[in-house]
Amino acid sequence: MKIYNTLTKSKEDFIPINGNKVSMYACGITVSGEAHIGHAYQALIYDIMRKFLIKQGYDVTYARNYTDVDDKIIAKSHETGIPADKYAEMMIEKINSVMAKMKVDDPDVWLKATENIDNIIDFVNGLIEKGHAYPTKNGDVYFDVESYPAYGALSNRNLEDALNGVRIDNDEEKKSPLDFALWKSAKPGEISWDSPWGKGRPGWHIECSAMNRQAFGDSVDIHGGGRDLIFPHHENEIAQSEALTGKKFVKYWTHNGLIKVNGQKMSKSLGNSIVLTDLLDEFSHETVKFALLSTNYKNDINITDNLFTDAENHLYGFYKIIEEVAKRGENSGEFNNEIDKEFDAAMSDDFNTALALSNLFGYFKKIKAKLNANDLSCVADVNQIVKTYSLLGIFTEKPEDFIAFVDAKNPEDAIPDEVYALCEERKQAKKNKDFALADTIRAKITELGYTVKDTREGYSIEKITQ
Repeated sequence: MKIYNTLTKSKEDFIPINGNKVSMYACGITVSGEAHIGHAYQALIYDIMRKFLIKQGYDVTYARNYTDVDDKIIAKSHETGIPADKYAEMMIEKINSVMAKMKVDDPDVWLKATENIDNIIDFVNGLIEKGHAYPTKNGDVYFDVESYPAYGALSNRNLEDALNGVRIDNDEEKKSPLDFALWKSAKPGEISWDSPWGKGRPGWHIECSAMNRQAFGDSVDIHGGGRDLIFPHHENEIAQSEALTGKKFVKYWTHNGLIKVNGQKMSKSLGNSIVLTDLLDEFSHETVKFALLSTNYKNDINITDNLFTDAENHLYGFYKIIEEVAKRGENSGEFNNEIDKEFDAAMSDDFNTALALSNLFGYFKKIKAKLNANDLSCVADVNQIVKTYSLLGIFTEKPEDFIAFVDAKNPEDAIPDEVYALCEERKQAKKNKDFALADTIRAKITELGYTVKDTREGYSIEKITQ
């Protein structure tokens, strides 16, 4: 299989460092606020990567962290009056609860910054001893970026470019504006730990390096996170880790795209963050997964007004067919292995969930045709789809439960099977470049009170309202 490596800017054959064993680390959530759709997306992507690698026969250990001490958490502590450690514990419990509703499996290893303070201090000491870091009279410790000549390789920046891309503080004790904090001296009222340089707390970047080393040693096969972490976070992780050990830190760097809302980057400052608990109150976790995984993980996801509704409609149609197959024939215990092979082929090409999901439209069209011809080999097709695609977290519910959930939301808006069938016929007609037939089918759909719109994923259906 092949994985896109952000460091080399190319797809590479996946060959683990240690035979069949795979170590994988993903930067997790900074617990300063509510879990949002971006957190869920990143957790989903790396859970799927882990599961597919296991499906391919690898022995995977997947570690993920919670950042439970940083500037944002301390600011929230001051704002709420809750001690920073108690605030972080409270938010972790809250985030765990909503993430459980998303039904994304936990990693094999959970890591927390506050449980690795001694490891972090040892790491910083090692960098000082090797001449890559320096303490200041104020009790801060900085990494000396110029001591690591390869700095900028991940983000493809030279030092001048890097200088323009970081937030510069005004500490006169820094040798260079690019140098970043490994240890921050405590301000009055802040959470702190004792260290050789006085009371303080770790900088953000050093936390992940130390936790990674604690979990896997000097090198890791796969390290990932959102694309916004490439610089400076992951760039700084490489610098401090390789400066300490003299070894290659990560073999494959992977980064998922960002969430946009109607074309704008999702952010608190814009007020367009989609809180996960609100989204899961309205849509099934399977609908959210289908929507998010319909785009290649490296690309940004643009959440439009209809994204989740369209995904729900597609899944609803699939579940209706699965329900009909169940009514027609007993479970034969047979499986269509070709479907599984095509899934593996898509996922082996850099975890291409978008291709894997797009294949479903063709599969279900064939199943519908088999049903109409009373060909019960469609049972084997459905058995395989349910078995294979459960890896992506879909088709895990009973068909009647998913259908009832959607129908209960819109009792008058449930889209008839006839409309779905016509939309599939129109899709095939367009594929065959029979545009006259496609227009005729569109007219029939309109007569039934619905409109069909072409989308990148296939099509969406809407009821015509007066």
